[in-house]
Amino acid sequence: MKSLFVIGDSISCYYGRYLEKMLSGIMEYDRKGGSHTLTDLDDCTNGINGGDSSMVLTYLKEVVKKEWFNPDILLLNCGLHDIKTHPETGALQVPLKQYRKNLDNILSITSDRKITVVWVRTTPLNQKHYTDSKLFVRRAENISEYNSVADQIMKSNNIPVIDLFAFTKTLGDDIYLNGTDDVHFNEKAAAEQAAFIAGWIYCRVTRIDCINKGMYS
Repeated sequence: MKSLFVIGDSISCYYGRYLEKMLSGIMEYDRKGGSHTLTDLDDCTNGINGGDSSMVLTYLKEVVKKEWFNPDILLLNCGLHDIKTHPETGALQVPLKQYRKNLDNILSITSDRKITVVWVRTTPLNQKHYTDSKLFVRRAENISEYNSVADQIMKSNNIPVIDLFAFTKTLGDDIYLNGTDDVHFNEKAAAEQAAFIAGWIYCRVTRIDCINKGMYS
C-alpha cells in the first residue's frame, strides 16, 4: 500500500484526523509528530504542527536522513505561521523573500530524494471575527501574497497543488471554530476539507484523470 506523509500547520491537524480515516485501505497515513518523532530537535520543531517554512525546512533536513521516511506522497503546507506580524513593528515572522528561499530549499531536498510533493494552499482567515492579538496579527493580504509566491514556485517546479484556499471559501461563513476563531475551522468544515483532499489523493493513487480539473492543479 502506498503511503502519505503530512507536514502542515494546525489546519492540517484538524482535517488530518478525518483524512486518515477516509484514506483507510487506500494509503498509509502518517504526519510530522505522528508515529515517528525526531528527539534531537527542539519541541517546537518536533511537534505535530509544521509551523512556518523555516521550521519545515529544519525538520525536513533531519527527517530525510531517517530510513523510515520514504513516503509516496508528501502533503506539504506552510504559510499561516510565516505571515504572523508583530503588531507594533510590522515585522513578519518569515519575510516574503525568506519564504521564497525556504520553499526553494524544501523542494531541492525533496527532489534530491525523489519524493513526490503535493502542495496545499494556505487557508483564508476569518475576517468577520478577526481581532488583533497582543502577540501578533495576521492579515488577509499577506495570505494572498504568500499563496501567490508559493503558486509561482510550485508551477515552475511542476509540483501539483491542491487549492484548499479556494475550496474553503466555497463552504460559507459558518465554518470557523466556535464562530469566532481567526484561523481554525469547525469539525464539519474540517471534514469537508479532508474529503476534498482525499478526493485528490484517490485520483492520484488510482490514476483517474481528475488531477488537473477544478481546484486540483
